[in-house]
Amino acid sequence: MADQEQTLYSQRFRGFFPVVIDVETAGFNKDTDALLEIAVTTLKIDDEGVFSLDQTLHFHIAPFEGANIEQSAIEFNGIDPFSPLRGAIAEDDAIKDICKMVRKAQKAAGCSRSVIVAHNAAFDHGFLNAAITRNNIKRTPFHPFVSFDTTSLAGLALGQTVLAKACRAAGIEFDNSQAHSALYDTERTAELFCYIVNRWQALGGWPLPAVEQIDNDPAEQPKKS
Repeated sequence: MADQEQTLYSQRFRGFFPVVIDVETAGFNKDTDALLEIAVTTLKIDDEGVFSLDQTLHFHIAPFEGANIEQSAIEFNGIDPFSPLRGAIAEDDAIKDICKMVRKAQKAAGCSRSVIVAHNAAFDHGFLNAAITRNNIKRTPFHPFVSFDTTSLAGLALGQTVLAKACRAAGIEFDNSQAHSALYDTERTAELFCYIVNRWQALGGWPLPAVEQIDNDPAEQPKKS
């Protein structure tokens, strides 16, 4: 089972290991605004190539020193950044724990690099990258710029781009009262991503024929100067 799982996983996304994330923040500027909450979910694959949710990590995060907090942002997500009831931990501790968990899962899946999956991925990916840089974390499993955006995937597969509407179109329950919690949104996004990938396979879109020819496409080879 382990060897088969690794083979299927590494072939499905060209050696990439998808990791679903969601962040809640104190604004839109990744460099100045506080990261307040983050959740990550890894995925597993069965012998038939069907994906499902695996492990999830979730952290409330204390604002980094000097972080900006926009009042409109915390009114929107309902987070009190300084409430002791949050159980918030230091940003660097959260990111290190996430990287450790993801590296282990990535290796077990036989993949070479982890890729962020998120709804409006540029936003979440940007805040994660900023936290990694800010805390001088060197051993990160994440690709610095490649991501899978479920907004685009859901628009193609379901005709919906809003997370709640896309989930409902896919038959996934979505409770608006729990939205804008990093944990809740990450797990719904992960379910949505799995639905789209699995549906594509069920419709005959995967596996592709002659994958070796695609991987060895001369157009992808470096040109001689």
